[in-house]
Amino acid sequence: MNYTKNCKIAKSIKIVIEWIARKEAMRILTVSYEFPPIGGGGSSVVVGLAKELVNLGHEVDLVTMSFKGLARRERVHGINVYRVPCIRLRADICRPGEMVTYLMMAFPMLYRLVHRNRYDLNHTHFIFPDALLSYWLKKMTGLPYIVTAHGSDVPGYNPNRFMALHRILKPVWKHVVGSASEIVSPSHALVELIEQQKSGTPITVIPNGFSVDRFQPARHSRYQVLIVSRMFERKGIQYFLRALDGLPYPLKVDIIGDGNYLEPLKQLAGEIKTEATITFHGWLDNLSPQFGQLVENASIFVYPSEAENFPIALLEAMAAGLAIITTSGTGCAEVVGETGLLVPPRDPDAIRKALQRLVDHPELVEQLGQAARQRVEKEFGWPAVARRYLAVYQRVLETSRS
Repeated sequence: MNYTKNCKIAKSIKIVIEWIARKEAMRILTVSYEFPPIGGGGSSVVVGLAKELVNLGHEVDLVTMSFKGLARRERVHGINVYRVPCIRLRADICRPGEMVTYLMMAFPMLYRLVHRNRYDLNHTHFIFPDALLSYWLKKMTGLPYIVTAHGSDVPGYNPNRFMALHRILKPVWKHVVGSASEIVSPSHALVELIEQQKSGTPITVIPNGFSVDRFQPARHSRYQVLIVSRMFERKGIQYFLRALDGLPYPLKVDIIGDGNYLEPLKQLAGEIKTEATITFHGWLDNLSPQFGQLVENASIFVYPSEAENFPIALLEAMAAGLAIITTSGTGCAEVVGETGLLVPPRDPDAIRKALQRLVDHPELVEQLGQAARQRVEKEFGWPAVARRYLAVYQRVLETSRS
């Protein structure tokens, strides 16, 4: 009898808990011009966070760009995805003119959704172009928005992209950011650039999250080196290639990525004298089996960027247990902490010395790889990151209702 009574009580408690959870569940509008399979590291953040929010019982509607036959509306990992018709020629990069077509087509969709559904708030990714939409939407409907900045949407971050656009639209940028309820930055390095613009909007640092179990540490050859990056000059791949010049190791180097600096890099790779075998794979979907195999087969990951926010490529390498060489004084250092070898930007000699140290000491490769895996599990798993975002949401909602 007592057992039956206890079961009934436990069932009643469960029903109450579920009812409370439903009452506290939020309906979130998410705006992001990049969502897999299009985009770079930022799109991985968008889908990872939205998926975790759905797992926690919240409802997420997401508006993004269409691309080459993708369904205009579908449910992905429980996320209601709306793709608007627009012009986009490449999966890995979007140009300003293409963004304009997205802005024109996305706003009517957003306006209809807001009038059809009762959203608690709007979480926007990327200040340009997406926060422009959210600013207009707030003006017309009153829906508050927060913005996650991802790097190139902040003036001064990327000298190779959007510099002219940032100069022309600087007053608009300040207005859009200043109207947000809160800004989220994945790194302190990016916070400094945002604060230089004197936006006045509160900024919270929340690291990019990552699905840790996507990669598993494997047995690696000490001669396998991997780079995953967009091929822009500021990414510093040229300094890595110069570091290989004269290096007496039979390294197997795989370079994944595409961009406007790819051809000069291929030319440089053909000019240097090296024992390394260098393969350029171009852009690969980071969810593809080929990408996963290249990551898990490597032992050393090099990311020599001159300026970074919080690159997902580093998290992928850490999850796979790779020994990492990356740059100091950037968001890269915030990602790896003490689990990688840091070198100054634009310094081939420092990269060469770091490579030599790792190849000559396989036990150090193993040690750094294990530490990197432990760090990404502890600090950057999606459940922990999503909880920090939910605290921001709650803060915004309390402010808007007061």
